[in-house]
Amino acid sequence: MRNQQATKLLFELSRPGCEATVLPECDVPARPIGELLPAEAVADAPLPLPEVTEPDVVRHFVNLSGKNMSVDTNFYPLGSCTMKYNPKRNERLSSLPAWADLHPYQPEASLQGMLEMLWHCQEMLSEIAGLPAVSLQPAAGAHGELTALFTAAAYFRDHDPGRKKVLIPDQAHGTNPASAAAAGLTAVEVKSNSAGLVDLDDLRAKLDETTAVFMITNPNTLGVFDPQIGQITKLVHEAGGLIYLDGANMNAILGVTRPGDFGANMMHFNPHKTFSTPHGGGGPGAGPIAVCERLAPYLPTPIVVREGDGFRLDFNRPKSIGRVRSFFGNVGVLVRMYCYLRTHGAEGLRRVSENAVLNANYLLARVKHFLPVPQGDRCMHEFVATSSKLKAEKHISTMDIAKRLLDFGFHAPTVYFPLIVPEAMMIEPTETESKATLDAFAEALFRITEESHDLLAEAPHTTTISRPDEVLAARQPRLAWSPEA
Repeated sequence: MRNQQATKLLFELSRPGCEATVLPECDVPARPIGELLPAEAVADAPLPLPEVTEPDVVRHFVNLSGKNMSVDTNFYPLGSCTMKYNPKRNERLSSLPAWADLHPYQPEASLQGMLEMLWHCQEMLSEIAGLPAVSLQPAAGAHGELTALFTAAAYFRDHDPGRKKVLIPDQAHGTNPASAAAAGLTAVEVKSNSAGLVDLDDLRAKLDETTAVFMITNPNTLGVFDPQIGQITKLVHEAGGLIYLDGANMNAILGVTRPGDFGANMMHFNPHKTFSTPHGGGGPGAGPIAVCERLAPYLPTPIVVREGDGFRLDFNRPKSIGRVRSFFGNVGVLVRMYCYLRTHGAEGLRRVSENAVLNANYLLARVKHFLPVPQGDRCMHEFVATSSKLKAEKHISTMDIAKRLLDFGFHAPTVYFPLIVPEAMMIEPTETESKATLDAFAEALFRITEESHDLLAEAPHTTTISRPDEVLAARQPRLAWSPEA
């Protein structure tokens, strides 16, 4: 039985004649709408929008927000997604009028403060990456990944047009092969060995004169830092290819090691994962990229450059792949990133990673006895457990555990990823969570594994909706409301 009352739709609250605003009488001569707009822009009848009062509207959305889980209300141990708590200080700073009231069409002379901030962002990301050139323009992590591959593709069109193959480990993020295809390249899978690391024999077998890029996430999606990275980069570089580092897991190595130092030629950052900006959720994000010197001419335009005591946007880059985002990208997110970087400083960023790794290993030690971790007793910032034994013995699946966690006030970890681990639970606590929160989460997981299959099969028990038919929703989505539906 559910203990939350279902929230009605605004259409269901609608009553004829209700209004949320009262406008004054028009104080200029009225003209027919047909004189103001072309006929094709005018609807035959008004849209059937809900008619509700202002209190109805406010209460509706406030009540909905109370049903939502977020990093401000609950622990979110989503592996790979890195759902860190977002410091409210950075939100306040980024909303100051000096940032928020600027317009991208202002003359550069009136944007010097903003341009200086962006230039410092480029410099700081370059230092963190160990790579000399940075573009802040991409609007999300996957967009940054795609932009980096566009940059590499442009480089090879100039220097070695026959290189079209992108090698991708089988435990990589799903965006990797998608980005390769979108950049006009061909994705080829490289297998992992039993330890969850790149299989060097399979890599050697697939390297040839057509190889353009090897994409690697390190630490990888199993939460393991691949100690073979020196050999991997040497093999790829000797074959004439480039190394792309998926920066999704930079939260584990900030200030400890730099991708450029272990052989990466290009990478992207996820500010929401690494520098605690808001997680996109479909809204604006950012995905800056850093590249080696030979790829720098191909970066998107413009780039912020310093000239004497001033700053300007450099559009004069003949080999550039061009814009990948309007204006200069989502600058509001970059302001938040800048605040985070300046708050922590170099030593603070290293502590971020050390605490993220400590939290992950503590949680691993708490749960490995009842949820085995196939890749060992140590991890970086995240680890992958499995409920395969529970499923075989008690018919309890990873999905059952994920749904039941909602009843305990926790969001589920990432489930069924990476695909190479059966009944996978990918858990990442991040550095922002306390020991008390981790203990409570581990205790909840243990209690759930002791419960009966019948109880778990119906979980969650405290939400308005328990288990919607996800397949039906994907195949036959309801995109509009009607009284008959």
